Amino acid sequence: MSKILVVEDDLALSAGLCFALDDSGHLTVAAYTCQKARQLLKTDQFDLVILDVNLPDGNGFGLCREVKASAPELPIVFLTANDLEQDELSGFDLGADDYITKPFHIQILKRRVEAVLRRGVSRSGDGGFDDGFLRLDFQTLTALRGGEKLAITPNEYKLLRLLTANAGTVVTRRLLLEKLWDSEGNFIDDHTLTVTMNRLRAKIEDAGHTYIQTIRGMGYVWLGVRA
Repeated sequence: MSKILVVEDDLALSAGLCFALDDSGHLTVAAYTCQKARQLLKTDQFDLVILDVNLPDGNGFGLCREVKASAPELPIVFLTANDLEQDELSGFDLGADDYITKPFHIQILKRRVEAVLRRGVSRSGDGGFDDGFLRLDFQTLTALRGGEKLAITPNEYKLLRLLTANAGTVVTRRLLLEKLWDSEGNFIDDHTLTVTMNRLRAKIEDAGHTYIQTIRGMGYVWLGVRA
């Protein structure tokens, strides 16, 4: 059973969504404002968030940014009347797993929610990555390459966690810059991100193993496949 937070201020729509998802075997919790959603996310654990953009006390894009900063692995599906291409691109740039516009068919939404949940289970794994050559454990903050322990910095672990959690999809430089802060709380700039990424590649890759692909002008893709 998956636990889903539904952040939607239209009470009738929220009730309908919760009923349909509960009927499919999920457990839903409703929030009608950003403030309530923040409270629930602090005190409870969820497998997915369905999020409107236009909320009474804030913007769903801003809330998505907050959620991804603290829980980058938590899947988010936008469900909104904002159907402009730029809005959809903004949603994906912030790390959303899907973007569904209103009006929508409930059966299609349920299928897309199931697809996101399956991807979430697949990519969350055991809190790390292991393909037999490279082993990353984000719980104990340990990394091995070919059986040898690697010295990985906190910011490099943040990069690895974001990339592996979104394996096969582009993680934009903009999103990475929003997530990365040094140990003293200073913002990491674009040049430092490039240097950090190059240093990380030198640590985890060799001639026979490539894990990070640069998508020029956009960001990076994790190419690794778990064993």
